[in-house]
Amino acid sequence: MISYEPLWRTMEEKKASTYTLQVKGGISSSTIRRMKANESVSTNTLDALCKILGCKLHDVAEYLPDVEDDDSVILHDA
Repeated sequence: MISYEPLWRTMEEKKASTYTLQVKGGISSSTIRRMKANESVSTNTLDALCKILGCKLHDVAEYLPDVEDDDSVILHDA
């Protein structure tokens, strides 16, 4: 699962609000709602968030393996 917990920490550090995201970056309220629910957003949105906040992608989102994904397939280069 993708978590946007890093986004909320980054926003707090930079004293940014969801209003900032909407006004400065054109991020819609429905997109903000999706991120609060850890639902998918476009890579364009991730790009805009990094630009607005002056940060890197890992400051916005992180991958957390699902508990039931213990048997996940790991791909290796041949």
